[in-house]
Amino acid sequence: MIAKVLIEISNINVDKTFDYIVPSFLIDKIKTGIRVKVPFNNRVLEGFVLSLSNEVDSKYDLKEVIDVVDNEPILTDELLTLGEFMKEKYYASLISCYQAMLPKALKAKNNTNISKKMTPYIVIGSNSIKPNNKTQEEILSLVDKNKKVLKKDLDNISVSSVKTLIKNNALEVVLEEEYRYNDDIKEVSNNITLTEEQKKAKKEILNTDNSVILLHGVTGSGKTILYLEIVEEMLKKILDTIFLVPEISLTPQMVRAFKKRFSSKVAVLHSGLSEVEKYDEYRKIKNGEVKIVVGARSAVFAPFKSIGAIIIDEEHTNTYKQESNPKYSTIDIAIERAKYHNALVILGSATPSLESYARAIKGVYKLVELKKRVNNRELPKVEIIDMNNEYKKSGIFSKRLIEKLKETIDRKEQAILLLNRRGYSSFLMCSNCGNTIKCPNCDITLTYHKTSNTLRCHYCGYGEKHITVCPECGEQSMKDLGVGTEKVEEELNHILDCNIVRMDVDTTTKKGAHEKIIQSFKDGEYDILLGTQMISKGLDFPNVTLVAVINADTSLMLPNYRSSEYTFQLLMQTAGRSGRSTKEGCVIIQTFNPEHYAIKYAKDHDYINFFKHEMQIRHKLSYPPYYYLVYMRVIGKDYETTSKEATIVGNKLKTELTSSIILGPTTCSVFKVNNLYRFGIVIKYKKEANLYNCINSIIDHYKGNAYIKIDIDINPNSF
Repeated sequence: MIAKVLIEISNINVDKTFDYIVPSFLIDKIKTGIRVKVPFNNRVLEGFVLSLSNEVDSKYDLKEVIDVVDNEPILTDELLTLGEFMKEKYYASLISCYQAMLPKALKAKNNTNISKKMTPYIVIGSNSIKPNNKTQEEILSLVDKNKKVLKKDLDNISVSSVKTLIKNNALEVVLEEEYRYNDDIKEVSNNITLTEEQKKAKKEILNTDNSVILLHGVTGSGKTILYLEIVEEMLKKILDTIFLVPEISLTPQMVRAFKKRFSSKVAVLHSGLSEVEKYDEYRKIKNGEVKIVVGARSAVFAPFKSIGAIIIDEEHTNTYKQESNPKYSTIDIAIERAKYHNALVILGSATPSLESYARAIKGVYKLVELKKRVNNRELPKVEIIDMNNEYKKSGIFSKRLIEKLKETIDRKEQAILLLNRRGYSSFLMCSNCGNTIKCPNCDITLTYHKTSNTLRCHYCGYGEKHITVCPECGEQSMKDLGVGTEKVEEELNHILDCNIVRMDVDTTTKKGAHEKIIQSFKDGEYDILLGTQMISKGLDFPNVTLVAVINADTSLMLPNYRSSEYTFQLLMQTAGRSGRSTKEGCVIIQTFNPEHYAIKYAKDHDYINFFKHEMQIRHKLSYPPYYYLVYMRVIGKDYETTSKEATIVGNKLKTELTSSIILGPTTCSVFKVNNLYRFGIVIKYKKEANLYNCINSIIDHYKGNAYIKIDIDINPNSF
């Protein structure tokens, strides 16, 4: 028997299977989808068995498989097929596609060893004896009454008595696996009554012939309750559900909601878990011990055998797109898996992506709407503050914002402040000569973080100590320019007498930090929650009546065709955190561009007219959803060589892709990252028969090239 094995090597030059002989002692153990150990270039590596055959089509002497790693396949037939789909769609290596599906402990990689956690319990043994003393009598009685008892609990009574009873076979030790991710959330009775609008939406979702549904519901309309109802229906049919959230910060809240309703039927998968916790949760799913998984992007690969629904909450969020290879779209993967399982895909958002809403109104997706907040609560009133004059008078905070913050705190209510820029200041600049401090590895200024007194690059991680003397002119004239969340927190503490908690990447590095911050704010320990975009969506705080956006222009000025859409979504979602209970909500948006259409439509909570306006612009400029995009980066260590090769690649694309619009090559928005120069080429197309072959021929041409790398991004978030 011959096994075709995909070796765990990230090098694209060996992205193919290799034939190995299956020795007789492994014939009954080996299966497609399991990991095996094989000899490869004088090393022992792990790989996935992709197929088995009795035919030998190799001209070389074949080596034997050394051993199997798994008893059962970790890649099902469905996931094996899905990997092939990803390889073709995203121009990625096959091994990277399979690796993206698995927790670290199950990746075909040498020297990865995570074991199960086994806990010793004591049960009644085979030999019935009369206890010698009261302690033995107490221990035997306790085990007899409870059937099994933790060994450590009995050792607390008497270690010697337990040893004696085990030695005499009166007691027996049994080892049971203990999962390492635990919480104390208990199931509670479900007594929620759906509104008439929610009942109608539920019926539409369950009775549609379309497998992809866009649930467009205003903030506070009860989308989460509707999700729970859909999951309940899947459980009645003995079907599994994958529920995805865009940010780790939302996971604790959703896990709590799901576990209160479905208890032990829920597993959790996201990057905030330790590797051993991910391993345990993954095996719960694989072994059929749970029917629901709640998680971030990678949970879309959960190895369920009978999926009924994949629900993607806040579907518009760009975090559903993987930014490293394979650069997959979570929505694409969900739809592909749904085809295999004949399942539903539910895309939920108050501000759907233009692509999703366009497909919904065309009938490609089923459109289901929730137009009212629960209990018919009004959407919060939005005030736009023009900072062009205000900034000169008041600085970061307008007079109106400070007034509203003081009023909110005096009423014992809470506020959320959003600034989508972390750190203390955006950059350091010399007021004498104009020099800025840049990352030595990247074409980007370093961000000042005051708490650690360091300048840091948010691209490669480079850091250095903060300086006051300019390295160019020698003057002590370095100034902090721009505003980050650290600076806002510091200035607020000078102005207001209140408790402020900051939530951004810098304050949530420790395990469980997201949950701790969210829960402490919900419990009223803080008056103000200040943060980046991770606080803008999905969170529900009944006592929050004021939401403010410190600078709405942060995302508006990005060199990206989606910048207006991102800004509108961010403002709408952030505004939706206000007035979610019985108290009236208020929203303040500070901006230097008060007349911009994205800000004006956000003020009126007007998604439909924003959609129409933005679609006209996209149509004129040939951008999605009217055209598909491919972004090709030509990357290299030497500027001249990379520029020359990028021009060659661009000319080839223009010659061969005659039905497409080719833009570039030009330098990427961040030209140098990690000492690599980057040139970008944009391909816009509706139908292009030669696209796949042309791009693959370019990739193949540069395989093994030590100086140039080709990187492909399908429908990218940014250029």
